[in-house]
Amino acid sequence: MGKYSNNRGRKPKADPSVNRYVVRFNAEEKARFLSMFERSGAINKAAFIKNFLFQKPFNGFVVDENTRIFINQLSSLNALYRTFGVSYDTLVKTLRENFSEKKCNAAIERLREATMRLVSVCIGNQ
Repeated sequence: MGKYSNNRGRKPKADPSVNRYVVRFNAEEKARFLSMFERSGAINKAAFIKNFLFQKPFNGFVVDENTRIFINQLSSLNALYRTFGVSYDTLVKTLRENFSEKKCNAAIERLREATMRLVSVCIGNQ
């Protein structure tokens, strides 16, 4: 019977990281370190320091505020199209259930024309 024979708790690692080192920064160095850490996209500061010390590659991300705003607006436009599609389907279903064939076709034709205008506006903006 071993120490972990009843399978409770976490299994011990084969090669645990038990060695620690302390680094102290002044205010300027701390600010520089934090900006490098934020650009790296690392999971945590310890992983960032390890990758930096052993010269493992890591990605640096630069966030441009104008690009972020553009992406948010583009996402909201896609959400608007999705909402428009769902509303279109719901309207067609409701028309078919509640109105005669003639009234339903007339309303769907008006809806199709409005959709065509929307498409022409979108194509005209490109």
